[in-house]
Amino acid sequence: MKITTQDLRAIPDFINVPDEQLQWLIDKSEIQTFKQGEYVFQKGDPIDKLSIILEGRVDIKFEQNGNYKVIGHMTKNTIGGSLPFSRLSSAMGYGEVIEDAKILILNKSFFREMVSDHYDLTESLVHNMTSRVREFTKNNVQSEKMMALGKLSAGLAHELNNPASAMLRSAKALKKHLANVPEKFKRIISINASEEEINTINKVLFDKISNRPENNMKLTERNEKEEELEEWLENHSLDNAFELTETLLDFCMGIPEMEEIHKATGDQNFPHAIEWIENVLTTEKMVDEIEEASDRISGLVQSIKSYTHMDRAPEKVPTDIHIGIKSTLTMLNHKLKKKNIAVEKDFQKELPEPRIFVSEVNQVWTNLIDNAIDAMDHSGTIVIKTSKDKNFIKIEITDNGKGIPEEHLNNIFDPFFTTKGIGEGTGMGLEVVQRIINQHNGDIKVTSKKGKTTFTVCLPIQET
Repeated sequence: MKITTQDLRAIPDFINVPDEQLQWLIDKSEIQTFKQGEYVFQKGDPIDKLSIILEGRVDIKFEQNGNYKVIGHMTKNTIGGSLPFSRLSSAMGYGEVIEDAKILILNKSFFREMVSDHYDLTESLVHNMTSRVREFTKNNVQSEKMMALGKLSAGLAHELNNPASAMLRSAKALKKHLANVPEKFKRIISINASEEEINTINKVLFDKISNRPENNMKLTERNEKEEELEEWLENHSLDNAFELTETLLDFCMGIPEMEEIHKATGDQNFPHAIEWIENVLTTEKMVDEIEEASDRISGLVQSIKSYTHMDRAPEKVPTDIHIGIKSTLTMLNHKLKKKNIAVEKDFQKELPEPRIFVSEVNQVWTNLIDNAIDAMDHSGTIVIKTSKDKNFIKIEITDNGKGIPEEHLNNIFDPFFTTKGIGEGTGMGLEVVQRIINQHNGDIKVTSKKGKTTFTVCLPIQET
């Protein structure tokens, strides 16, 4: 196959490169042919040649625990391989030929002559390199963000579903309950009660509603109380005592309170009075459940706003880092509960507020805490400690999981390095974390042994 300068000028990067420089590239290069299924390069191979795809297609893929993930492809007129001033020395993945390919290859040994004598060609290739790195990084960072968003969305869907379902159940039960109120109201209104009797009932009832005590009875103790109260009510002419005891005990209304009401109302009016009290308490309990569920949803929405910083301008602002860490824990609560993982917070009070990009630093907490969760078996513990260290805020996130093998410690911040399977991680998480910390002129370190892995993040209090 013979190639001309006109052929190369079809490549957008070469449009303004003079013919003599393109001819130099052709003269110094060779054309190699690759069959489908062959590899142009494999992981670990030296990157010491400039490649231009003349025909065919090559897929770029990375290996993760024996599985392969395609992250891009090279087709006709794509420039790849080594480029002038590139620091890449060895292949991190594989270039597999999907369609028979012809590739123009220039050995790196000619780069010095290119830089010295062919400025326009060199400039076009350097421009291609910077564009390629920028686009490549952008796509993979976006992939990491989408994966993190997927994890958070799954957790939030679960967290929001629980209170939403509780509200729906309570609302339906309340509607059904209120349908029975007219009959109960007839019975209570028919009581010929004195003002003293009414005051006694009101005092007992609304004291329990206004100052609802915490019900901390153990299951066995509660069962005993329910049996005792049910028996007492049956002995005082309550035919449906079994239906009443649960709600009465929810508000800690036991036999002493029943005796006080019985003393005030007498045998005849007592059943109707207790039935009405239970009715009011049931309504109160259902409203409380709806209010609690609404507060939970409101809290989750507030955590989302705090986490994303969606209502603020994208600029560095003095921030209490504890807010972001707590919001992140809320986002990941579903995963924490699923593995029964305890979180211990050792937060220093009155910690200075560093100027940070809030949503980006929250992404740091998400990656580090999510990795800690993944590293632990059921019933693990995460300890998050914050402190002031000279001119820095120090955040330590420690888990008691399986640890990071010593041979991997020097690679964990490298792009695409991951010990997770396909679909579980892009290998960009910790690289993104390090980039965000560097963007804030901070520092991140890791120490690890089996049973204790600690990531230490330092953020400057004052911008430098």
